[in-house]
Amino acid sequence: MEVSGDGLAVLDATGRFAMVNEAATQVLGLPAADLIGRAAPFAPGPEPDGPAARRTVAWSAPDGRRCDLEYRIRPVDDGGFAVWFSDVTEARRQQERLAAITRAASRVAGSCSLHATLDAVAHEIVLTANIAAVQILAVDDPADDLRVLGMAGFGEAPDFIERLGDCRGRGALVMFLEAIRTRRPVVVRHRKPVIMADPRWEPLHEIMGRPDWDDFVSLPLIVRDRIVGVINTYYYPGEDPCSNSLAFLEAMADHAAVAIDTASLLSQTRSQAQEQERRRLARELHDSAVQQLFSMRMQAKALRAELDRAGADPAAVCRAAEEIAQLSESALADLRRLVFELRPLDLGARSLLDAVRAHAASVETRTGIAVRVRISCDLAPDTGIDLQEDVYRIVREALHNVVKHARATSAEIRLARSAAGGLLLEVSDDGCGPGAPPGPAAASQIRLGLVSMRERAERWGGRLAAGPRPSGGWTVTVTLPSA
Repeated sequence: MEVSGDGLAVLDATGRFAMVNEAATQVLGLPAADLIGRAAPFAPGPEPDGPAARRTVAWSAPDGRRCDLEYRIRPVDDGGFAVWFSDVTEARRQQERLAAITRAASRVAGSCSLHATLDAVAHEIVLTANIAAVQILAVDDPADDLRVLGMAGFGEAPDFIERLGDCRGRGALVMFLEAIRTRRPVVVRHRKPVIMADPRWEPLHEIMGRPDWDDFVSLPLIVRDRIVGVINTYYYPGEDPCSNSLAFLEAMADHAAVAIDTASLLSQTRSQAQEQERRRLARELHDSAVQQLFSMRMQAKALRAELDRAGADPAAVCRAAEEIAQLSESALADLRRLVFELRPLDLGARSLLDAVRAHAASVETRTGIAVRVRISCDLAPDTGIDLQEDVYRIVREALHNVVKHARATSAEIRLARSAAGGLLLEVSDDGCGPGAPPGPAAASQIRLGLVSMRERAERWGGRLAAGPRPSGGWTVTVTLPSA
């Protein structure tokens, strides 16, 4: 028995320890003298052969350590039982950690909001690592206020950051700032009693006292050599922040850092797209309404000069007045179009499909181009507002290119299901398309519009293709994996 690396024990007929080897005392955390005569945690009884013969039972050692024991039990001749057992706690936890890392990676790769993603990561840590509570905080400057992006184990704590600010103002020692400063994990044993006894932490005593925890570990969130936040973890009493546990937390910290960085990049991309849109509208305002207003001013001066002249020619006066009227109508139409484009899309009040139909009707009324809308599918009920808005903006940009550059008499918008079950959007026209020789400014606007549409499609894992039709005209085709 003593040469075996597994715990070996003999139980009497009542299920009490009668004999144990040295490995058994190490696994169970008690000397042999304390185990003999003690009720064993193993359920006696005959078992089938094969993998099903292995059972698992939880064991709490006198020092508070909790472990999972895998065992096999067999009857012996004197009515007792022989038991082989081992501590499989760390092996099982490692499997759970790997599964949690995979689930977290899937969350980060998905299209959930940043708060929902990091809340899910925090809950994965709590459920997997025997950790009582978790916070994921974003930080731009440690001297500034932080943002809670994910939390689990504390219950409702909407004012956590405000209370933490009060504690910092009182001079409380905030250990996660050390993780940010050193860019390394910080492990503090028996941290809860210190916090709960420190009056400087009084604003957070109620929240920090909710979970049952003892040790504290903070890990910096680093991506592209930049600190973007921290993960703070609060271990159950008796749980050891061992190397395997820290390695798991580092993997989860990497996922959280990537999620924060991705959200930041998307925000920057959207801001850049908005800036490009503002510049495009400014150019159009200058090229259309501003130029027309300048011409109206010149015509008005000419009209005044003609009226001031003795023997003014009535025909010349009428021509100048008519030209001013035409210029004003054209400027008004351009201004109305720009106001329409600037108006935010309210998908809460109407559906995407209704918005597409309304925009098509508006373009047809303003330009005289016949715009046909063919919709042969409905959107999935869980299609997000951001995705719907990007689809609408693609439709609008494609129609804008038709109006400005295609010299078309008709256009068609088609929404349908793709062969793969995603969304298929086509905007086509019967004009000459961008292949006609536009000027440098127009060519630049076309390229900018195509880049904007392609970025919107790729944001959702989709693809955009644009080119001439065999029958003449131009087609923009967008395929999205789901909508």
